[in-house]
Amino acid sequence: MAFGNLSSNRQTPLADINVVPLVDVMLVLLVIFIITAPLLTNAVKIELPKASSTPNITQSEHIEFGIREDASLFWNGEPVALDQLTLRFAASVTQNPNTELHILADKHVHYENVAKVMSIAAKAGVVRIGFITDPSP
Repeated sequence: MAFGNLSSNRQTPLADINVVPLVDVMLVLLVIFIITAPLLTNAVKIELPKASSTPNITQSEHIEFGIREDASLFWNGEPVALDQLTLRFAASVTQNPNTELHILADKHVHYENVAKVMSIAAKAGVVRIGFITDPSP
C-alpha cells in the first residue's frame, strides 16, 4: 500500500481511493430504487370497447314466484300450494325449456322455505333461477 512510511522524510502522494463508502451509498440507492420503482409505474393502458349501458331485457318466459313470511306461496300473483309446485314447474318447463324462475321472498322468510321451492324447481327441470331484490338501501 502506498500510505507512506513514518521513517522516511520523502512525502509520497496517496495513490489509493477508499471506495467502501461509495459502494455503501450505491447499494442504499439501489435498494431505494428497487423499492420505489414499482410504485411509480402506472397500470397498463388498455382501450376498452364501448358498449351501450342499457340493460338487456329478456323476452323469455318467466315465473314470478312469491314467498311470504308466513310461508304462503304465490305463482305470478295467485296463491298456490306446495304440493302443486312439481306439476306446475314441470308443465312450464315442457312448454318452454328456457323458463326462468324469479323468486321474490320476504326478508323474514326462513331459508328452508326458499330452499324447498328451489329444490322442487330444479328437480322439475328449471335451470335458470334468480332472486328479485329491492335496490333501495
